[in-house]
Amino acid sequence: MKFSRSALPGATLGSPPERVDVVIVGGGSAGCVLANRLSEDAGTSVLVLEAGRSDLILDPFIHMPAALPFPIGSRFYDWRYESEPEPFMNGRRIYHARGKVLGGSSSINGMIFQRGNPMDYERWGADPGMETWDYAHCLPYFKRMETCLAGADDWRGGQGPLILERGPATNPLFEAFFTAAEQAGYHRTADVNGYRQEGFARFDRNINNGRRWSAARAYLHPVMDRPNLHVRTLAFTTRILFEGTRAVGVEYTSGRTRHTVHAGEVILAGGAINSPQLLQVSGVGPADELRALGITPVADVRGVGEHLQDHLEVYIQYASKLPVSIAPGLKYHNRPKLAAEWLFLRKGLGATNHFEGGGFVRGNEDVEYPNLMFHFLPIAIRYDGSSPVKGHGYQVHIGPMYSDARGTCKIRSADPSVKPALLFNYLSTDQDRREWIEAIRVARDILTQSAFDPYNDGEISPGPTVETDEEILEWVRADAETALHPSCTARMGVDEMSVLDPLTMQVHGTQGLRVVDASSMPYVTNGNIYAPVVMLAEKAADLIAGNTPLAPLDGVAWYRHGTGMPLDAPSP
Repeated sequence: MKFSRSALPGATLGSPPERVDVVIVGGGSAGCVLANRLSEDAGTSVLVLEAGRSDLILDPFIHMPAALPFPIGSRFYDWRYESEPEPFMNGRRIYHARGKVLGGSSSINGMIFQRGNPMDYERWGADPGMETWDYAHCLPYFKRMETCLAGADDWRGGQGPLILERGPATNPLFEAFFTAAEQAGYHRTADVNGYRQEGFARFDRNINNGRRWSAARAYLHPVMDRPNLHVRTLAFTTRILFEGTRAVGVEYTSGRTRHTVHAGEVILAGGAINSPQLLQVSGVGPADELRALGITPVADVRGVGEHLQDHLEVYIQYASKLPVSIAPGLKYHNRPKLAAEWLFLRKGLGATNHFEGGGFVRGNEDVEYPNLMFHFLPIAIRYDGSSPVKGHGYQVHIGPMYSDARGTCKIRSADPSVKPALLFNYLSTDQDRREWIEAIRVARDILTQSAFDPYNDGEISPGPTVETDEEILEWVRADAETALHPSCTARMGVDEMSVLDPLTMQVHGTQGLRVVDASSMPYVTNGNIYAPVVMLAEKAADLIAGNTPLAPLDGVAWYRHGTGMPLDAPSP
């Protein structure tokens, strides 16, 4: 559809309009993409409502890549969610950071850019009604969104808003890691986001000239002067307004003031936790559950808040014999130098996220494509800054990518300020537990190869007391953290438990209401989910605006295990 034309004067951060063509709830990864693409039509007025603060250009906690641990856990940047006691994780509550700032989680994440495996999208496209979400249909949007500084080709883009730098990985520990992976029987690959994901390589990061390149910086700030684009921060959306089953606007609060904005289209882009919560408090969800909380159902959509998926990860940490890690540069007395180098030169340890390399492998021969992801760090440290060694060390972040565990995101109250109940059911299935055992054994196999002999001073986490299958699982239950990839809680599909029409992103049983964010994904992808969310929003923008979708790239070959194709095939 094409939007009606409303000649509203616009001021980016000025007085809030009372009527727009499109209101986007959430100024995160997907919301920034949608705001850019939908406001390209000067006759379409767009309002973005972001509950968090602005991503001020002078804020080093957002824009310095190495400062990534600081926003996590801070009420100024992070929604600070927490799961329910996880029944298969010793009753632990698992902390979940989500961005509470313009740019959303792309303003506080680890800046690791992973598309996932082409087979992820073949899996999407194999479901009924999802044929236009297979790899051939998604690849042109991956290419449109990015400028890959390592070089454009049949798989990578060179003219998109999202600038991607390849990690330098010059620390000698990285070379030891890559060589050890080869010694363990795995391959190096030229680009995990290109022809062949399987293997080990330097990673792409959403970093540009030493600064975090968030969705807000890539998509939103360059177009903030469009008169038809309005952006409101510190604007918390409390309810979707309906006339019958048609969404006609939203209510939101700014400070102590309540506002109403009417819109021709309401698009939720608040993420896999906030979007299903707002649907439920507004009357869209399982009708019986809503009535039990005193909410009058607008549309009985049973799948809202179901199918919650995520990735868990652990750190396997080793002490280093040689003083080659980056630990000294991150010590408190060296931080003024680190900050000065970043501030004035955009160089040094402050200009990197340190996740400069890693890889993807299969934990067993039964899986068709990689189900384990590795991130390597030339330091032994946790996200909270704690370290198990006083000297030098190194670590890998490791976890299975395709757990068949499913959880829920359910509201506790009709009050939108009450956080929903999150239950992920980590380690609840035989497959999940088996793949965790395989993951730890694969990681240890790589980290004990001869390439690490000059450095390996012994495993410090989990340590030599964790060896049997049950000991491994017990350590994972006690130590694992989320990799921060919640998804799939308002998934696309046409079955009775799906929420969105794959051809329009429209919420089933409603009109004028769409969801575009990580909750829209039918299955979590193999890797960090920022890149798939941006791709999804790029494609959804065309569907929503009524543009002809980009033509599928059917002729582009890609590596699939067992096909007999060469490991490093030339461009077809």
